[in-house]
Amino acid sequence: MSRIAIIEKDKCQPKKCNYVCMHYCPGVRMEEDTIVIDEKSKKPVISEELCSGCGICTNRCIFGAVNVINLPEALDEPTHRYGPNSFELFGLPTLKEGTVLGLLGQNGIGKSTIMNILSGLMIPNFGDYEKESSWDEVIEHYKGSALQNYFKALANKEIKAVHKPQMVDQLPKVVKGNVKNLLTQVNERDKLDEIVEDLDLKNVLDRDIKNLSGGELQRVTIAASILRDGDFYYFDEPTSWLDVRQRLNAVKVIRSLADAGKSVLVIEHDLATLDAMSDNIHILYGEPGAYGVVSGNKGVRVGINAYINGFLQEENVRIRKQAIEFSIRPPTPEDDGEILSEYSDLRKEFEGFTLEADAGKIYHEEIVTAFGSNGIGKTTFAKILAGEEKPSEGEILEKVEIAYKPQYIVSDFDGTAQEYLFENAPTFGTNIFNSEIGKPFALNDLLDKKVKNLSGGELQRLAVATTLSQDADIYLFDEPTAFLDVEQRLIAARAIRKIVESRNAASLIVDHDIVFIDYISDRAMVFNGEPGLSGKASKPTDLRTSMNTFLKDLGITFRRDKETKRPRVNKYDSYLDREQKEQGEYYYLKEN
Repeated sequence: MSRIAIIEKDKCQPKKCNYVCMHYCPGVRMEEDTIVIDEKSKKPVISEELCSGCGICTNRCIFGAVNVINLPEALDEPTHRYGPNSFELFGLPTLKEGTVLGLLGQNGIGKSTIMNILSGLMIPNFGDYEKESSWDEVIEHYKGSALQNYFKALANKEIKAVHKPQMVDQLPKVVKGNVKNLLTQVNERDKLDEIVEDLDLKNVLDRDIKNLSGGELQRVTIAASILRDGDFYYFDEPTSWLDVRQRLNAVKVIRSLADAGKSVLVIEHDLATLDAMSDNIHILYGEPGAYGVVSGNKGVRVGINAYINGFLQEENVRIRKQAIEFSIRPPTPEDDGEILSEYSDLRKEFEGFTLEADAGKIYHEEIVTAFGSNGIGKTTFAKILAGEEKPSEGEILEKVEIAYKPQYIVSDFDGTAQEYLFENAPTFGTNIFNSEIGKPFALNDLLDKKVKNLSGGELQRLAVATTLSQDADIYLFDEPTAFLDVEQRLIAARAIRKIVESRNAASLIVDHDIVFIDYISDRAMVFNGEPGLSGKASKPTDLRTSMNTFLKDLGITFRRDKETKRPRVNKYDSYLDREQKEQGEYYYLKEN
């Protein structure tokens, strides 16, 4: 059986352990050179051809840096490998004109690698990482397939690939000036006015790029990508920091590329958005950080349901021990239970913006979600509850201790994640922390990494875990799902639920992922009004009532998938969309 050995560079510290993996490897003791020292890094490298997979080095490594994984026998040679004992990708998707193809899988499983290869930013090496790859070898490798023609045209610059990156917050570092100038410069398809209208960018055209919020940067980056005249378009997580209305607007403009005959590939973790956007999907499975395998092409509904159920029938592969289960909660009786916090009618006035909130109560052991457009006061309300802002009128009647995770996470801490946890997580190192927080959020994988070098998803996991470690009555999370994959979002939901119930506390969560909201909510609050000018928050009420109010304002209807019960967006003006609107059931029909 073939195997892959992973030695994480950030964790491996051979000088502190005196190369313990080498000393205990039976192959090395038999002089087979199973483990050797790399001359450049002075760190051990495992020969996967000689490794017997005994697992001794894995168990002996005191830093948890070594992992030896047996690969499925059905796997052929890899498409790309980054180096010795590094990540390996198997397979590539094939794009078709006039379609949107989605990629669904965990972070660290190879989605961005695929996008970099197909967009021409990286030449695959087919596992031979020691020599420089060439497009001629790639073209020969895929001889007789659709990918041969694609890579031949890409190498000869006969086609143009447009790539929207994941980390849009880095845009101000490379682009200067105002939004209108940027979009005008890239308006190769002569659709500037149309795209500005569809993505609601009129109010930011005269703003400087460096002064935009995360959601505004995301929409500007999507607009800049769509305005360029390409043949193939690649969108890496296009909905982070966008509210529900903006996500559906993004779906509309990305779908318009397919309608114009373009080929589109999208990486997206919001299942409802991915469902509405894609024609087909590929699921990526394997071991994050070790290897990733591209599944066969699947219809979007069948593919997402297979991912939720954790079993890929065509591949005969189980990717998760248990299926993800969605439950339809009945309306919540608001007079039952013990009140944890209570507030009167609230009003907060800023220059140019006013927030009003109806009086409400928060109960022990419940999770309340808050949703609405960006710029409408959700974060302001969270800060009032947290004591970071004082209301102009009204008061918090029941004072409580708040643990607060803000929307934007500052990553300028000059130290490792372990040092950050020592300073900011009171229970770090205890058995309870390790079992209820550390293990679910896979913090051991982050401990030796510098905080300022963490990815968006890693930083989010660290921030949510740190918040849950606090001793608080209410755990307040502002967009905790940003940059997390589907698995991590649902793991976070379960961890938050467990902490809230075990500590007789409560949680208020501001988020835009409808599937996550549906999965975690007991009750919900709706924010409406005029973004940037005024906002009005309802009191917490049952999820169905809140969702109906919210979706009616958007003019959108959802249904529940008959197999998995997950929320799905209805196509505008479809039969079911019209039927639900006539019945006033914007969330889902009761009989479903």
